[in-house]
Amino acid sequence: MKYDVCIVGSGAGAGPIAFELCKSGYKVLILEKGPWFKTAHFSKDEMIATRREIFTPNLRDECHVLVKKKKGQWNVKSTYQSGRSIWNGNMVGGSSNLMSGYFHRLKPMDFNLLSEYGAIDGANVADWPIKYEDLEPYYAKTEKIIGVSGKVVEHSMLEPRSTEDFPLPPLAENVFSSWLDKGAKQLGFELFPTPRAILSRPVEKRKSCYYSNYCGSYPCSSDAKGSSRVALLNEALQTGNLTILPNSKVFNLESDGDGKINKVEYYNSNGEITNAEASIYVIAAQAIESSRLLLMSKNREFPNGISNNNGQVGKNLLFSAGGVGWGQFYYKDLTEDQVNLLKVPGLFINRASQQWYEFDDAVLGKKIKGGTIDFLSEHANGISKAIKQKKDDKGNLIYGRELKKKIKTYFTEQRKFKFEVFADWLPNDDCYVSLDDEKLDKWGDPVARVKLGSHDHNIKVGEFLAEKAEQIFKELGMNNISSSVSGNPSTNLQAGGCRFGNDPKTSVLDKNCRSHEVKNLYITDGSFMPTGGSVPFTFTIYANSFRVADVLKKELKKF
Repeated sequence: MKYDVCIVGSGAGAGPIAFELCKSGYKVLILEKGPWFKTAHFSKDEMIATRREIFTPNLRDECHVLVKKKKGQWNVKSTYQSGRSIWNGNMVGGSSNLMSGYFHRLKPMDFNLLSEYGAIDGANVADWPIKYEDLEPYYAKTEKIIGVSGKVVEHSMLEPRSTEDFPLPPLAENVFSSWLDKGAKQLGFELFPTPRAILSRPVEKRKSCYYSNYCGSYPCSSDAKGSSRVALLNEALQTGNLTILPNSKVFNLESDGDGKINKVEYYNSNGEITNAEASIYVIAAQAIESSRLLLMSKNREFPNGISNNNGQVGKNLLFSAGGVGWGQFYYKDLTEDQVNLLKVPGLFINRASQQWYEFDDAVLGKKIKGGTIDFLSEHANGISKAIKQKKDDKGNLIYGRELKKKIKTYFTEQRKFKFEVFADWLPNDDCYVSLDDEKLDKWGDPVARVKLGSHDHNIKVGEFLAEKAEQIFKELGMNNISSSVSGNPSTNLQAGGCRFGNDPKTSVLDKNCRSHEVKNLYITDGSFMPTGGSVPFTFTIYANSFRVADVLKKELKKF
């Protein structure tokens, strides 16, 4: 059977395409490398979700080779050697199953980073070929279809909106949220409720959140979280126009010598090589793996990989810059009522600040791009929290009674809260994807080699934001306040590698995410982004995929 559209991957970049095209009557095939888990499979088992390779590939079968700078030298090590996986969700619905669902929009200036703030030495900053106004209707559409809870309040960096508020009311909050509000007000800082792609009340067949505090890294067992699988693919399947083939690893895009793809080759669930044909092909396998697939697909027409005759595939890889900070309340320092309110499990914090999304730099004497601060509670993972107690104040391992006492104290006498800061990861020549010359996956294909060079500017902005967040924690009288900002990438947030733009010499895709060199090839995961903004990427990937779906509907009418 020849399909209208074949999609490689099934996450945030794939779901809107399948949803829109299937509802319009087109036949869509999704090839997903991972298994097809259903909601009934999901629980809050920490061993399964974060201590074992269940939702991500076994590193013995599929690793990455990472090139990182250490003490001034580039160090090369496979993730199988280090045990530090950068896989993010290998299943139907992709990593959207595992997201925390922080749904901040990009701002208008994010689309014009070069024009707004100027060039930065050592960074490949570029303006987007579209504007905020082009994407705004699709942000609104995403909020409605995915299901976003929150409340729009006025603040200095509120972006223009076509809708007055989010579709669903805010999620229930811990008392710490009101404490943050008071502390921020004392300092003259702005906070606002964080929008979340989590249902605060039931919607059709999806149940509402039941406040377990097991969101990040965990699939949702109530369908409240707006994953591609739950919010989009399930409904697309009901049309009868969607076919999903799990455990199907695509390894080659075959072109016909006329600037078009004529089929994809993949290993099916039995490990056999087979193929699929469609009129249009959409790649949405997440940024690193999408670049890897294009680079592997070599032939006479594209000797360096399909759509890579300009040598841009894999370049300008993006992550999210920034870091994380912490602070603690000791129960002995609080009233009994305060402790009881603080102890209520599972409730969200859901406070953010974008007051410093841009700020004046005293050294440069001009405005520079800043970022977002999100406040949150410590993850509910019991094992992870216990493991962190294994050393004393001098860094020595402790055992037995001393360890048990420290664990008990941590779980019963205090509560820790966190903040995360998000800043632009500046694209640069030392951050890109290529194919490794030696390491192969279990199918015999070269694995992705990922160079992880970070620009020093990232750290400067991250530290500025972290210092502002620490001020609020200090205002609240919290203990052991600290933060960590570094050049290490947040690998659960990937973008770039196949940036879109108007110039075929410097970009892989046009403004509609179609390959400059291949007429029927589109890439709709985060790969298209020239810059990532100062927010998590998933919301923007969803919105852009809905935008491209409208383009594909018009294109399919030509066939």
